[in-house]
Amino acid sequence: MFFSVNFNKMFFFFILFFSTMISISSNSWFGSWIGLEINLLSFVPLISNNNNMISEASLKYFLTQSIASINFLFCILIKLTLMKNFEMNQYLSIMLNSSLLMKMGSAPFHFWFPIPLYEGLSWFNSFILMTWQKITPIILISYYLNKKFIIIIIMMNAIIGAIGGLNQTSIRKLMAFSSINNLGWMLSAIMISENLWMFYFFIYSIMIMIMCMMFSMLNVFFINQLFFVNMNYIIKLSIIMNFLSLGGIPPFIGFFSKWIIINFLINNELFILNFILIMSSLIILFFYIRIIYSSFMFNYLKLKWINIKIKNKMFYKLNFLSFISIWGMLISTFFYM
Repeated sequence: MFFSVNFNKMFFFFILFFSTMISISSNSWFGSWIGLEINLLSFVPLISNNNNMISEASLKYFLTQSIASINFLFCILIKLTLMKNFEMNQYLSIMLNSSLLMKMGSAPFHFWFPIPLYEGLSWFNSFILMTWQKITPIILISYYLNKKFIIIIIMMNAIIGAIGGLNQTSIRKLMAFSSINNLGWMLSAIMISENLWMFYFFIYSIMIMIMCMMFSMLNVFFINQLFFVNMNYIIKLSIIMNFLSLGGIPPFIGFFSKWIIINFLINNELFILNFILIMSSLIILFFYIRIIYSSFMFNYLKLKWINIKIKNKMFYKLNFLSFISIWGMLISTFFYM
């Protein structure tokens, strides 16, 4: 199940939590680097397993994160020695932001993120990688932000995250490319306000948690499994609402967080960035709706040979949380009154 982890992994999970707290509350860049290293050394045992595919994925994750950490430490040492040189600080901010972007799997440093890593991960580890592992790098980027460079990165995240998910049959890879696209929205939010980013990240984390827990309980990893599984209509409706909310369809709460960012970008006259983000969301909605239509709307009972009967109370609580997504339009209406 989603939360069925042993005590050793729970220990590493608590270390992961405290390492994030160390990084974001540190008074120096060196303390933040120490927190990032503890974060790396605590997450690798979480994803390690006797499976060869997962062992290879954890090794790739370790090597990529180590390169990013070396880059980050190198930038810190340069900053301490060449702090007064303004032109050097401009290039240094790009280097430092690049190392942190590599740590969270942002485009164009995303090649280790969706395909080599996600294929062997469980849904619980995928949830941590899509949500918790992005907190520290984004907050550290906000401390030393290069606005022009981040705008280019936001555009690349939006385009690559939208196009990369078009030809995927694995749900985990599809969610990984969706996470890259949502990372563009998160960087847009942190560029405007830290409170706005916290609001967007909170709503995004709830939606991803519901999706990952549902797919973990259904034991579904590929799109064709959704086609052959005989689910009741409440489960179907719940997954449909979460997909549409994650894509940003207006009646749902996922649209509310994106709507606020769109308004702020319009007020700051970033029209091209706004256009690219909106168009990329439409492309993501295209392959979400393709999954929904092909998997849930076709009703071939002879092909649906796997019958799902879930007696877990947690699953029905997740269905209730999914229906909370409908409140997005009501909340947004009162927000602008």
